[in-house]
Amino acid sequence: MEAYGEFARVYDLFQDNINYQEWADYLTECLKEYGISEGLVLELGCGTGTMTELLAEAGYDMIGVDNSEEMLARAMDKRIESGHDILYLLQDMQEFELYGTVRAIVSVCDSLNYLTEEEDLLTVFRLANNYLDPRGIFIFDMNTVYKYEEILGDTTIAENREDGSFIWENSYDQESGINVYELTLFLPREDGLYDKCQEVHYQKAYPLDRIRELIRESGLELLAVYDAYTKEQPRHDSERLTFIAQEHGKEQFSKE
Repeated sequence: MEAYGEFARVYDLFQDNINYQEWADYLTECLKEYGISEGLVLELGCGTGTMTELLAEAGYDMIGVDNSEEMLARAMDKRIESGHDILYLLQDMQEFELYGTVRAIVSVCDSLNYLTEEEDLLTVFRLANNYLDPRGIFIFDMNTVYKYEEILGDTTIAENREDGSFIWENSYDQESGINVYELTLFLPREDGLYDKCQEVHYQKAYPLDRIRELIRESGLELLAVYDAYTKEQPRHDSERLTFIAQEHGKEQFSKE
């Protein structure tokens, strides 16, 4: 997966269209439905720690995993400000390791779409099953095929803000299901000039039926799929889906 580099500096600025508090309330409600009102919770692809902080505020003992050192540096700054006792780990979610199991795992903001090979997504599902307490819960969201084909594919998104500007060019290949994000950033310097930075990100569109199959193959039990952060059934034009899966027994598993 492509790690966030310079974009980490302005990631939160350009994510202000996401109601993280509403999502955190939803996750907390779902976890409590399955008897998880406290204890260890892991966030995969935690980024700058916004959701990690909100779940810590809700009373959970949080662990955050991300493979971007720059994003985790922002998360550490937030931890200092909040005083929350959060453990951040610089790890790739395809290879994450914990000292023990956790009561729940969450992943938001389509982090799992960055896994562009089915085998990698399956590996993460297997790792989740392995590191969950018995009957523990895994809640994650993913962008849909519809979103890449009809909303993002071959579009250009640009925003100009006082603290930075970006041009986000999308290129979607239906055959492979891969969406390429070519991101150009213009970040202000102290001397009034701008630094130009470029990053390339890759995400994959997975059909719903294939995600179901991979969850089942991993050993997890799929409990529910919703139109994202609601309790409504998926629609043909859903842009993001929320999945709720449960640990379903351990089996011999190696990451090799």
